Amino acid sequence: MPAIGFGTSQLGNCGEIVANALKAGYRHIDTAWKYGTEKGVGEGIKASGVPRKDIFLVTKVSHEYLKADAFAKSVDESLARLQTDYVDLLFVHWPAIDGTPLAETMGALAKARRDGKARHIGVANFNIALTEDAMRLSPEPLSVLQAEYHPYLDQSKVLAFCRKAGLLFMAYCPLGRGRLFKDPVLAEIAQSKGKTLAQVALRWSIQQGNIAPIPRSANPQHMAESLQVFDFTLTGDEMKKIHSLARPDGRIANPAGRAPKWD
Repeated sequence: MPAIGFGTSQLGNCGEIVANALKAGYRHIDTAWKYGTEKGVGEGIKASGVPRKDIFLVTKVSHEYLKADAFAKSVDESLARLQTDYVDLLFVHWPAIDGTPLAETMGALAKARRDGKARHIGVANFNIALTEDAMRLSPEPLSVLQAEYHPYLDQSKVLAFCRKAGLLFMAYCPLGRGRLFKDPVLAEIAQSKGKTLAQVALRWSIQQGNIAPIPRSANPQHMAESLQVFDFTLTGDEMKKIHSLARPDGRIANPAGRAPKWD
C-alpha cells in the first residue's frame, strides 16, 4: 500500500479531482459508500489514464448494511459505481449500532475477500476491544485499522496496539480538517524546514512508522505539496513538540450514537 493516500470524504462529484490527484502521483484512493464519492472515484480513475492495477483502491461498507445479505449487496453496488471488479482494501466503516452480530459482519467481510472482491480487509473506527473481537471472529486475516489521527489527537494506545497486532494504521483527518493551519508550533517548524505546515504534519505521521495518512484537497497545488514529504526529516525534538500538541478535545469525527467508546 502506498505510504500516503488521497481521501475523498466531502468532495462530492469528484471525478475531475480524483483524476487530477492520480495525475499528480497519488496511487492510493480512499472512498466509501457513506461519502457519496464512489461514482466520482470510478469516473476519475477512468479519466486519469492510470491503469487500474497501479491504483490501491479503498472503499467501505456503511453501518446500515452490516447484515450478511445487505453487506454483499453493498459491496456489489460499490464495485459497480467504482467501475471495477475488486477493491484493494475493504473496510467495515463503523461498528454496528442495530445489534447485528459482529461474527455475521466479519463473515460477510471475509467472504468478499474469498470471492476476489477485496484483496485485503480491515475495520474503521473500531476501538481496541472491538478490533480484537473482529480479528478473532474474522475467517480471513485483517490487515488495517483506519481511524482519525493528527497532532491534536493522542492515539498512542491504538498505535501501540496496531504495531503489536500486526495491523497497519491508516490515518484520516491527518490535517485536522484545517484546524492545524494556525498552530504556532507547527508554523515555526514549517518555517525552519522551508516546508508548509501541512507537509510537516504529514511528515510527522509518516515518520512514526506503520502509519499511512490520507489527506484530502481539491486544490491541485495542495495535492502536489502533500506528496512532497519524503525529502526532509523531523528531529526527535521536533517530533516531541508536535506530539505535545494533543488535547482532550482534539477528536473531530465522533458521531453521537455511532461512535464506540474511544481508547
